Amino acid sequence: MSKPSIQEILSRYRDLEIAKTIVDQINKYWARLKERGFDRVKIMHVCGTHEHTITYYGIRSLLPEGVELIAGPGCPVCIVPAKEIDYVIELCLNGVEVYTYGDMFKVPGSRKSLAKAKAEGGNVKVVYSFLDAVKQASNSRKDSVFFAVGFETTQPSTATQLHENNVPRNLSLFVSYRLTVPAMKFVLNQPDIPLNGVIAPGHVSTIVGASAWRYIVEDYGITTVVAGFEPLDVLLAVLMILKQLLQNQPRLINEYTRAVPWDGNVKAKQLINGVFDVIDREWRGLGILPLSGLKLKEDFKEYDAEHKYNLKLESSIEVKPGCRCPDVVLGRAKPTDCPMFMKACTPSNPMGPCMVSSEGTCAIWAKYGGEVRKLVV
Repeated sequence: MSKPSIQEILSRYRDLEIAKTIVDQINKYWARLKERGFDRVKIMHVCGTHEHTITYYGIRSLLPEGVELIAGPGCPVCIVPAKEIDYVIELCLNGVEVYTYGDMFKVPGSRKSLAKAKAEGGNVKVVYSFLDAVKQASNSRKDSVFFAVGFETTQPSTATQLHENNVPRNLSLFVSYRLTVPAMKFVLNQPDIPLNGVIAPGHVSTIVGASAWRYIVEDYGITTVVAGFEPLDVLLAVLMILKQLLQNQPRLINEYTRAVPWDGNVKAKQLINGVFDVIDREWRGLGILPLSGLKLKEDFKEYDAEHKYNLKLESSIEVKPGCRCPDVVLGRAKPTDCPMFMKACTPSNPMGPCMVSSEGTCAIWAKYGGEVRKLVV
């Protein structure tokens, strides 16, 4: 008997008949919750890929009115402060070769993006990974900077190259790494964002482990489900949250057991902790979040671009007037609540970072129609 192909396996998580069965169960639990006095259930996810699945497949259209899926801080590009982008732009305009991810290339700083800086003569190259930057910098021998942006999933590969001493001396890093676990804690401490459930990010959880989200249950009494990225994964997560609400028994559930261990990737976490220190970091439009970012340890200071170049820049305008990207990131607002959405702010003319990144909620809604999109099979 032949083994099923990857596509055959994935198709099981997109099966319409199974989806209908799960939705029937969701409706039954919701009816019982309404009998208990619930008029609304708010569930937040913390991953741009989850938002893509929810929007692309029209999952919101399957859920009963009153069960709301909210996008939280799941876009690493969206929360990079404008002043950090400005810093890297200044470097590329002064002869330093800057390597950046494609998602970061068009994100506006306070005055321009790296894409516009390149059009003005800045030395900017788009790469797919830190390893690409290492290879290119090794060949060019020019003073180079890698714009290190991302959540926990991108950090181990960078830490590995530094740990194994594979990084050429002409390549330094502007570290803009952020951590999702403390960011979620920041959201939960906002009194105006009441949540009944959390769908934890699958990709990040492969690194940090399902156990990293235990505090949401223990400290806030909110059921949390670590979920995969297929439509049935998301629907199952919603069902699990409603079930625990009805039973009044908050739990941490790992729905994504096929990829996420309880303790995560221990080796990857050791590498990260061996190269980086955890520090307070600013998130664009949100202010400084305690212990939410990384910086290079003293042993790797020679690779720190901020230490090497020591530029002094003027303060930056983090959020343009009228832009509600910070509220969208926190789940306070939907993209359609922003007066500039698909008017002054479009994918071809983004005013804020949420409209640029493929993981940005505004960009996803602009591409696929947001909450009005119906089921796609």
